[in-house]
Amino acid sequence: MDSRLLAEVEDWIADDPDPVTAHQLRELVTADNEKELAKYFSGFLQFGTAGLRGPIGPGPSCMNRAVVGRTAAGLAKYMQSRGMTSVVIGRDARHGSEDYTQETAEIMSGAGMKVFILPRPLPTPVLAFAIGELGVDIGVMVTASHNPPQDNGYKVYVGPNADGIEYRGSQIISPTDGLISKEIDLVTSLAGEKRGNSWTILDETIIEKYIHKSAKLATSPGDLKIVYTAMHGVGTETIQRVFHSAGFASLILVDAQAQPDPDFPTVAFPNPEEPGAIDLALETARNFDADLVIANDPDADRCAAAVKDPLTGWRMLRGDELGALLGEYIARKNPSGVFANSIVSSSILKKIAEHYKIEYRQTLTGFKWLAKIPQLAFGYEEALGYCVDSESVNDKDGISAALLLAQLATDLSLEGMTLLDLLDEIWLRHGFHATEQISLRVSDLSKIQAMLSALRATPPSSIAGKSIRQIDDLMKPADDLPPTDGIRIWLEENIRIIIRPSGTEAKVKCYVEVITHGDDAKIRAAETIALLKPALTEMVSR
Repeated sequence: MDSRLLAEVEDWIADDPDPVTAHQLRELVTADNEKELAKYFSGFLQFGTAGLRGPIGPGPSCMNRAVVGRTAAGLAKYMQSRGMTSVVIGRDARHGSEDYTQETAEIMSGAGMKVFILPRPLPTPVLAFAIGELGVDIGVMVTASHNPPQDNGYKVYVGPNADGIEYRGSQIISPTDGLISKEIDLVTSLAGEKRGNSWTILDETIIEKYIHKSAKLATSPGDLKIVYTAMHGVGTETIQRVFHSAGFASLILVDAQAQPDPDFPTVAFPNPEEPGAIDLALETARNFDADLVIANDPDADRCAAAVKDPLTGWRMLRGDELGALLGEYIARKNPSGVFANSIVSSSILKKIAEHYKIEYRQTLTGFKWLAKIPQLAFGYEEALGYCVDSESVNDKDGISAALLLAQLATDLSLEGMTLLDLLDEIWLRHGFHATEQISLRVSDLSKIQAMLSALRATPPSSIAGKSIRQIDDLMKPADDLPPTDGIRIWLEENIRIIIRPSGTEAKVKCYVEVITHGDDAKIRAAETIALLKPALTEMVSR
């Protein structure tokens, strides 16, 4: 075995606070399994704007107590350098989440921080709410959101402001992520880090306040039959209490997915966007002759919905369709503040905002950017993230979005209309905005960079027979956005394509928008997307 690798492994084992992962590494050393050890020691798990996220396992390249402990120690040193003194920690129900919460609390307490911990596994929006409610400096959420079962993660929020940025309880962006990462790099051992055992386990008061504030979004509750799935995550209890407090009829639960289960046994990927993920919810809806299906991802910060289409039967609403519906509803009720969505989302929200004379902004992908916009009245990203009450939760919130959607569906039903009827009104006014996401998993992240580099160096003149009018390198933006890794392509016939690497998974993503007008608008848009999908798939998978 390589002597340098062996020395690094031995040093890590000696410093590992978790006997389980230390034993796993010891067994690999005994078996002389250099290949497996090299995988676990391929660099420290990168800390960035998404915090930490990766597979659970031993060594510096995975999620484990040692990695989380060093991350917490680096975060504590960052806090100390800025006079920050308090932190609240939340967790979901994934494998390792409770251990990583404990590890963070011990390190933070040892560093002299005032530490608060949410009382049990709870949705990410509750953690985001608690930051403002408690007035703390930092929030930490242990979650991998909708990643596969073998993953876990670590999101960091800043309470008031830092590094010249008004965070207001939102996720970190540059330069804060880089500054924290530098502090983490300086933590070469946990043995010298002081540990404490002084913290406050929060009681139900903070949860009750979140429920009360969220429930106030409903104005005239109804008795629609709504099916709900938590996707084996932590959303069920909180959303039930919010709907009950708002006066809505009890949700119809998808029993097999209602309780937290870190193995996510009924889904291949616990993400409502993934094919087949809400099949059980749709089956339940048919059995109960339901009016609406609502799904949260495992940490309940995203909201998905399905509706009964009179032509095709039950189908998922796209993230952009749900964004258009919530945007139209909020604009009609209170045309004020700022509307915003991410660059990869549909352009329909801008047109809705202009129609109601509401200020509109566009941001880079991710709520870490949307949450920085002052007076945000409504923000969304096409990946099922919606902020409908930024004063309470300055982040995406799948529970409050679900309640507002239920209220909209209820209001429409009283007028003899459906969510699809309202969508048709929006399309009639602004043109039909069809969107499609093509997502390809890769085994090697370098392939994504090679593909993007090739597109930059030798861009095509057409895609699927559609002429390219313009190509924008998003690393050199011309529309006041910060640089980001991606390419935006404008084709003839009102077609926009954005290609970028995923920020949280080993994927390359293509976002397509086609805008059409007239009686056959939907048919022509569908034909165009059907033409583009295989061409784009081939282009990005080379």
